[in-house]
Amino acid sequence: MLELLKRYFGYDEFRPLQAEIIDAVMGGSDTLVVMPTGGGKSLCYQLPALALPGVTLVVSPLIALMKDQVDALKANGVPTECLNSGMSGEEQSRVQTQTHRGEIKLLYVAPERIVRPGFQRFLESIQLSLIAVDEAHCISQWGHEFRPDYRNLRQLRGLAPNTSVIALTATATQRVRDDIVSQLAMKSPSVFTGSINRPNLRYAVFPNTDRYDILVERLRKHRGASAIVYRGSQKGCEELAADLDEDGIQALPYHAGLDSQTRQRNQERFVRDEAPVIVATVAFGMGIDKPDIRLVAHYDMPGSIERYYQESGRAGRDGLASDCIVFYGARDREREMFFIERIENELERQSAETKLDAIVSYCQTGSCRRAALLRYFGEEPSDENCDSCDVCEAETFDATIISQKILSAVIRTGERFGATHVSQVLTGRRVKSVTDRNHDSLSVFGIVDDYTAKSLRELMATLVSRGLMVRGDSRYPTLSVTPQGRSFLKNRESIELPVLESTKRVSRRARAELDYDYDLFQKLRELRTRLASDRGVPPYVVFGDVSLREMAHYYPQSEDSLLRITGVGRVKFRDFGDNFLDVIRDYAVPNGIEDRTGMMVSGGSRESRRSLNGNSSRNSGIGSSLEETLALLKEGLPFQEVVNRRGLARSTVSSHLEWLIESGKLDDYEGYLPADPDMKRITHAFETVGYERLRPVHEALNGEFAYWKLRLARAHFRRQGVAKSGSSPSP
Repeated sequence: MLELLKRYFGYDEFRPLQAEIIDAVMGGSDTLVVMPTGGGKSLCYQLPALALPGVTLVVSPLIALMKDQVDALKANGVPTECLNSGMSGEEQSRVQTQTHRGEIKLLYVAPERIVRPGFQRFLESIQLSLIAVDEAHCISQWGHEFRPDYRNLRQLRGLAPNTSVIALTATATQRVRDDIVSQLAMKSPSVFTGSINRPNLRYAVFPNTDRYDILVERLRKHRGASAIVYRGSQKGCEELAADLDEDGIQALPYHAGLDSQTRQRNQERFVRDEAPVIVATVAFGMGIDKPDIRLVAHYDMPGSIERYYQESGRAGRDGLASDCIVFYGARDREREMFFIERIENELERQSAETKLDAIVSYCQTGSCRRAALLRYFGEEPSDENCDSCDVCEAETFDATIISQKILSAVIRTGERFGATHVSQVLTGRRVKSVTDRNHDSLSVFGIVDDYTAKSLRELMATLVSRGLMVRGDSRYPTLSVTPQGRSFLKNRESIELPVLESTKRVSRRARAELDYDYDLFQKLRELRTRLASDRGVPPYVVFGDVSLREMAHYYPQSEDSLLRITGVGRVKFRDFGDNFLDVIRDYAVPNGIEDRTGMMVSGGSRESRRSLNGNSSRNSGIGSSLEETLALLKEGLPFQEVVNRRGLARSTVSSHLEWLIESGKLDDYEGYLPADPDMKRITHAFETVGYERLRPVHEALNGEFAYWKLRLARAHFRRQGVAKSGSSPSP
């Protein structure tokens, strides 16, 4: 299994629980898997599918999700197809024929197809080794995304009673888990529940009074990266997307009110990195398998913690640091209750109100948000300070005096006004609403000159979350002081509050990020985009950001080195490896940057945690390694002797030689080229298939010449002006 894992997926080791789950599946056990988004659930059936004799049937809820997974598996060399309503009859027949022949290992279908008699006959005619039910929470009416079509999956047990089932979901309370087992008629299933904790995600809640400015600031922080902004209404999607566009942030709307063609086009542009931001209703998301989303923002409060966890979990699926933010205001509960009160079924109405109270509590909490999420799903946190949410990251200050002033101002103004009015009184603004009520004559008027009105509103929201004040539920939410707040004033208690958002410190998680050469990373991203566009697939299907960051940290410059990078398997190297090696070499060699993959921990491509700064390393002795190689080459030493004296890999020295030839730094180099008879064959091959791609040349020569020899020959052709010079992609 480890060999298959490396060959097809480019990983050297399993994530937590994956090996145990795969053992259960291979042993023929029915299996229920509850693991967080980005935890590697899909691999738990994809890898067994490669080892089992027949085909694995995968039930997936949306065509877009299905297509993304099929594209990604094909890019890894896994024989995979899907059957969906968007395919022609001819295409569907081709897939079924391939499946009959045993050419397909994974077949993805939508749940509604299961009830079709023709498809049931097809299933009975093939060797079905495993049934995988993805997004299994959709089968339960107690889940947050119940889909009636999923109830039909029980029929699969009748069609294939001896075929084991694996059901997978990211979020499921105990009640939902029990329902999944019952609905799928699972027989004494092995149940695996991983921690729902997502350490790479940072959680934060902001008052919605200044949400647009905060959102823009966050989007600019993640400039160029992908972001999802959730809105509660179709009109809100359109308006916010238009506002962001006006502020120079390219954003697309997505909601059920758009025609299907526009929705599909906007989704594809987002997935293919053609538009960085999508503003969407909850109709968007389940079909998105994009791993490099760096920000998920809920512009309107979500209706439940289940939905919030599912939607925020679309950030950072590749394991890299990402932000999840919610904007919350006092009227949010009132707005949601308007809809809940119209639910006719009493049990459903009570359940919806309970879920609403839970998400409101999450937004108002003054303690660790990560711990609150974990406890909701029945998991006890290992630490009450995660150092990766707005509460835990916040430095505190002695807020006793300013809190006394705020509470006093709320009382003096009669506890009949909102945060804006109270802040105007405190900062001494003689606006009409203040002077008409003679609030400019109060003792609290103008007693604050070291906080802005915006800062005061933020502090008021914090005092509400701490229970010293409460907001009314009226259309214009007023502030009043609670008994706890009055006790605070009467007893002259002290209080520590978080410093304002703009002065918060950087978390430990952010500091632990792998350092990488940003300039090289951008070049690799550009290459990835071109290759993905040529193949009509999303960029992450080529390589994810994790792979590119490791490349820009370790500078791999040979096949063996690149294969050590996370996510680079044999098939991916065959299809894309030399393209990326070309860009890395063209960047590293002139700057004297050597291959650093030897610094990885033994046995694979995990980050060594030896944080290297790409810029500083490049500045320390730029070109010195290249100059040493050049000096030995000028002596006319045999190539292998140069390799031995340098103590470097042959691939590294050949990269030096390639650049020195092409750049004109080395004049007497013909002795390092292949011998005349070989050179004639190589020349003919290049003339026949072209100079840009090395793999076709390698194949035309039946693999008789190593890639490094072909590179030297191409450098010679470029030096002579026969081939175009530059860092254009090879195979």
